[in-house]
Amino acid sequence: QVQLVESGGGLVQAGGSLRLSCAASGIIFKINAMNWYRQAPGKQRELVAGITSGGLTNYADSVKGRFTISRDNAKNTVYLQMNSLKPEDTAVYYCNADISRRGYYWGEGTLVTVSS
Repeated sequence: QVQLVESGGGLVQAGGSLRLSCAASGIIFKINAMNWYRQAPGKQRELVAGITSGGLTNYADSVKGRFTISRDNAKNTVYLQMNSLKPEDTAVYYCNADISRRGYYWGEGTLVTVSS
C-alpha cells in the first residue's frame, strides 16, 4: 500500500509564506512525476505545479514567480514553497504522485487559508 501525507498548511496573512511537504511511503520502486493540485471552495481542482523525477518543473500561470516546487528523491518527498501569498491562493492543496508499477496516488489534502 502506498500513502501520500501532506503537511505544512495553515493560516497566513496576505504576503506571507508557507512551505508544504508531501511524503510518500509504502512499497515504492520509483516515483515519476510529483504534482501539487489545489481546490478552492466551489471550484474545480487545478494543477498548481509539477516536477519530474529529473527535476523538470512546470507551474500554473497564476503562481509563476511566487511558488517553487522541489523534491528529495531519497526521501520520496515533494515540497511547495509558497511566497507572496494572496487570498485567492486559499484552497485545499493536494499532493499527487505517479508511482512506477503502481499508478497514481493522491494525498488527503492540507488546507491553506490566506487572510487579507
